[in-house]
Amino acid sequence: MDVLEQLIQDFKIPKMAKVRQHFPRPRIEKEDIPAVIREELQKDGTLNRIKKGDKVAITAGSRGIANIALILKEIVDNVKAAGAHPFIIPTMGSHGGATAEGQVEVLHSLGITEEYVGAPIRATMEVVELGTSKNGLPIRFDKYAATEADATIVVGRIKPHTSFRGKYESGLAKMIVIGLGKQKGAEICHATGLEYMSARIEDITRGALEKSNIVFGVGLIENAFDETCKIVALPSKKIMEEEPILLEEARKNMPQIFIDKYDILIVDEIGKNISGTGMDTNVVGRYTSAAIQCEPRVQRIVILDLTAETHGNANGMGLGDICTRRLFEKIDFAKTYANPLTSRVVPSIKMPMVMNNDSQAIRAAIKTCFDVDYDKIKMVRIKNTLKVDEIYISEHLLDEAKAHPNIEILEEPKPMVFDENGNLF
Repeated sequence: MDVLEQLIQDFKIPKMAKVRQHFPRPRIEKEDIPAVIREELQKDGTLNRIKKGDKVAITAGSRGIANIALILKEIVDNVKAAGAHPFIIPTMGSHGGATAEGQVEVLHSLGITEEYVGAPIRATMEVVELGTSKNGLPIRFDKYAATEADATIVVGRIKPHTSFRGKYESGLAKMIVIGLGKQKGAEICHATGLEYMSARIEDITRGALEKSNIVFGVGLIENAFDETCKIVALPSKKIMEEEPILLEEARKNMPQIFIDKYDILIVDEIGKNISGTGMDTNVVGRYTSAAIQCEPRVQRIVILDLTAETHGNANGMGLGDICTRRLFEKIDFAKTYANPLTSRVVPSIKMPMVMNNDSQAIRAAIKTCFDVDYDKIKMVRIKNTLKVDEIYISEHLLDEAKAHPNIEILEEPKPMVFDENGNLF
């Protein structure tokens, strides 16, 4: 028995019950997405802003957005139908290790390939400077979009950001500044800290919309089940007016954990395809910056693994207190550190305590909690922060769950089952 096992062997893992959290579920069925996109692009003559023969750049980010490959394919098809020549450009700041090849790899992992979407992918980390914003900030813009395209279409999901608050958080404006601005644009936006991010995004985006060839944006909103629930096309002149309204709509559709306070949260997997911070801070209630203040909901967060789609990028592991050796051995530090070197948010990549397996990680979390009854540990387990409709709660949270109108008990508490290596089945 190793020394770690000796230190935690007396701490018992509570039985866990499977429960369902009920959220509103407005959604667009997958088979209806092409028709919705066609309708949106015809609305107010949006697609008429593209002329026959135009070369058109279409943005593609790194998030695991629901139906993103299909959405891009349909936009490509509509642009082609207008007689134009579309191409896809990766727009993801410093993700993919801040290299063109890494960003193409990220797109492929999301199903965005030239064969599927029907358009070439033009990847570069080079940008041109279009001028300066009202407040004197440089406006960076993807080289291919600026010099080889007649028009640019911005596509992005609108949702609350994981690290700051403001009129503009994650959405089309951020895609313009940090996506089209690449690593250099992201660096400019982060330079003064997260407290000023929203204001900088607004300032640079307004300048970019005046000085670039952006013709319209396609904003996406998802429900609490990681499903597409709204697609809206916005002419470039309406993006800044409409996005704050769409952000509030997205906020109302966010998933959450209905249990107010508990001791331990187990997150089966984190990754850049799930959230920019690996796990959505708005779901777990823990943030990497003082730009968002909140009362702590949980004492310890345990992270068990990285998603395959994150390609070793473990940004967000700093939100956890304890992780597994399995996760540690998958970390690509070059890809992981590209994020804080750009964003300056160093806490997001600090290393949690590394334990040998799932069982040790969970028991270490129990042992390191303060002022708790170790025989009545309150624990929640989720797959990831995109999927919190069905979760597990410890037996000592059952009374609270039964009293909540949006929680349904699916199974009675059962012991967690581990394999011979100490990892959960």
